[in-house]
Amino acid sequence: MLRDSGHAGLLIVLDEVETIQRVRGDVRDKSLNALRQLIDEVDAGRFPGLYLLITGTPAFFDGPQGVQRLEPLAQRLHVDFNTNARFDNPRAVQIRLPAFDLERLVNVGGKVRDIFCSHALAPDRISNLADAAYIEDLAQAVAGKLGGKVGIAPRIFLKKLVADVLDRIDQFPEFNPREHYSLTISESELRPVERNAMGAGTVDDIELNL
Repeated sequence: MLRDSGHAGLLIVLDEVETIQRVRGDVRDKSLNALRQLIDEVDAGRFPGLYLLITGTPAFFDGPQGVQRLEPLAQRLHVDFNTNARFDNPRAVQIRLPAFDLERLVNVGGKVRDIFCSHALAPDRISNLADAAYIEDLAQAVAGKLGGKVGIAPRIFLKKLVADVLDRIDQFPEFNPREHYSLTISESELRPVERNAMGAGTVDDIELNL
């Protein structure tokens, strides 16, 4: 189908595969073996043009309930990460992703803004009002709301950047985010890890089980 439609290949992303660790033992073993079979079939050239990307936590790749549970799979995915991270091999079968810091968060925000501008009604106004300085200020504000933990800020940061700032600049010529927008984050829009990072700002924020 890909060949007939003129596409050169297909990218498949299996995200958050660490959830395999939480299923029943027999289901987990079948899932790990299915990954091993898929990797072998890709390597054997059965699916030309297919790029398979599997994402997971270090615990999934290195822990006893993940990849290490199936020795053939562990052998196929093994990479030596004892060297300095600066010299990680980007061609290796497994790549370690560094945690987000403020610089990376701002960089991603700038790229998202540029992509948004390529399809926006007012790209010049967006580039001017949501410049690098504003994106950095917003990133710092979101991270600050989440207890300074930049690593868990990307989802909320990008959501606020696109829906609350870029969309409004594009639709309303008079909207200036520095004048008309104030960052707010409610608990209802947070995931548990993000909610925990916010912590308690006052005594009234602490829930008591009576």
